[in-house]
Amino acid sequence: MTASPKRIVLAARPHGEPKPSDFRLEDYAMPELGEGQVLLRTIWLSLDPYMRGRMNDAASYSAPVAIDAVMEGGTVCEVMASNSDAVAKGDLVLAHSGWQTYSVVDGNILRKIDPSLGPISTGIGILGMPGMTAYTGLLDIGQPKAGETVVVAAASGAVGSAVGQIAMIKGARAVGIAGGKEKCDYVKNELGFSDCLDHRDPDFAAKLKAACPDGIDVYFENVGGEVFEAVFPLLNFFARIPVCGLIASYSDTADTTPKWAGKMMRTILTKRLTFRGFIVSDFAGRRGDFLRDMSVWVKEGKVKYKEFVTEGLDSAPEAFMGLLKGKNFGKQLVRVGPDKV
Repeated sequence: MTASPKRIVLAARPHGEPKPSDFRLEDYAMPELGEGQVLLRTIWLSLDPYMRGRMNDAASYSAPVAIDAVMEGGTVCEVMASNSDAVAKGDLVLAHSGWQTYSVVDGNILRKIDPSLGPISTGIGILGMPGMTAYTGLLDIGQPKAGETVVVAAASGAVGSAVGQIAMIKGARAVGIAGGKEKCDYVKNELGFSDCLDHRDPDFAAKLKAACPDGIDVYFENVGGEVFEAVFPLLNFFARIPVCGLIASYSDTADTTPKWAGKMMRTILTKRLTFRGFIVSDFAGRRGDFLRDMSVWVKEGKVKYKEFVTEGLDSAPEAFMGLLKGKNFGKQLVRVGPDKV
């Protein structure tokens, strides 16, 4: 360790969209290693929409980040020193060490990375949490069948792009929704979706209906808001809707019930729709299946992925704020340090 450790902490809880003053970059003293602990150097940091919820002091499936505490996040790290039998110095591991350059953690909570499966950055991307979210949410909840229509929002993102490609592997027809022509062209021309609609288009709802002439059998929900309102009338009888995120409302300042909630509930009943919210950890037992299948699909070119990288820990706040506004194109990563030192 040649430089003073740095970290980004939550300085204030945002009201609405996060702003730069809600974060603080600071130096800190690294604690001594205890029994069973390891020193990690962060190489890659994952930025994900769920982090916005952790900035609120509200009940959720996980505790919020405390004021003055390190912002949380998945990381790829190098073990710099080890007092643990689980990992050795020089190992590359997956951790949840957050927005900091170095950290001390218990060695038994770490998972080693197999570099033969792909670039180590994929451990927090297509071969990590986002990829597994797509895999389990679509296959275990959405259960697409050959010939069905699967629609996915944020289709150029880390989760959405994988959802559509897995759907096509299973013989379904994939229709994407994304923000802007460049992203839609990528989803349709590079990833091979049947179509991709720009949710910013004034005629978005009509174009989505035209792209789904036989209705929608599976809608993978990770956006919510006006996109969901356009999708909902097109859902077929017995449609399945895995819900893994609602990024359109993460910075809302009021919790109100939509005027159409009553109609929505009636439609859920009469069409016998299945809505299921999920967190990827619900399917922890499927990790082996996921890595087996996804690593092969990636190597065979059946699943492509895109990474959107910013450089340096200090770039994380701006990159995260941009992520919440859809400025990223693919999996949002921060390169915190070199692969090896």
